[in-house]
Amino acid sequence: MTEKPRAADQGSTGSTPGGSGPAEQAAGDGPRVVIRNNRKIGKTEEAPAAADAGTDAPAEGLVEEGEVVVDEIEVEATSVSGPPVVDAPAQPAEEAVAPAAPLGAELEALRAELDERTRDLQRVSAEYANYRKRVDRDRALVQEQATGSVLAALLPILDDLDRAREHGDLVGPFGTVAEQLTTALGKFGLTPFGEQGDPFDPTRHEAVAHQTSADVDAPTCVQVMRRGYLLGERLLRPALVAVADPE
Repeated sequence: MTEKPRAADQGSTGSTPGGSGPAEQAAGDGPRVVIRNNRKIGKTEEAPAAADAGTDAPAEGLVEEGEVVVDEIEVEATSVSGPPVVDAPAQPAEEAVAPAAPLGAELEALRAELDERTRDLQRVSAEYANYRKRVDRDRALVQEQATGSVLAALLPILDDLDRAREHGDLVGPFGTVAEQLTTALGKFGLTPFGEQGDPFDPTRHEAVAHQTSADVDAPTCVQVMRRGYLLGERLLRPALVAVADPE
């Protein structure tokens, strides 16, 4: 029993008239669609005759499978410039809020660093202010000590001028020079103290003699042997005095 040639086989060889040959099929770039057709062949009266003749015939109830070739379909795709636009899926609310956490942590870190730098700047500013105050105080102290040293060296000259004044020798040009010298030394903060009748102050007076007197109610300087001097508020030299105590 010979097998009946299929239509697809005929189309593939290119012998079928009106069909597309291999050259035409190769020229197309579109997809090839093949439709298989199953059809049931019923019982006919020619079946015995075909059997007697020795020809191939399909048995009763058999299904002959036919293959129908459809012409190639050329699919045209509309060209679109650029990559295809695909809508991104909407992200849930949790993912949208998630980046805020690292930003908040970074902001807190920056604030902490800013506070630390501010405290460092305040500490440095306070240290610098204290340093300036200490330097100014030391400078003033050194200057006062230097001035005090120079004035202390001139105090014996002032004592001689005081004795000359008591004896009435400061007259004429010599008296004028003595007054100018006293005024010039006063501009540096030199202040004399120690006069007869002043209350006795052990922090400023040095008592070299003591006596009693009914004319005083408290220890009093009754005689000044050498005047004392102050440099500003600093005691440069105490005064030598005789003190009278009440009886």
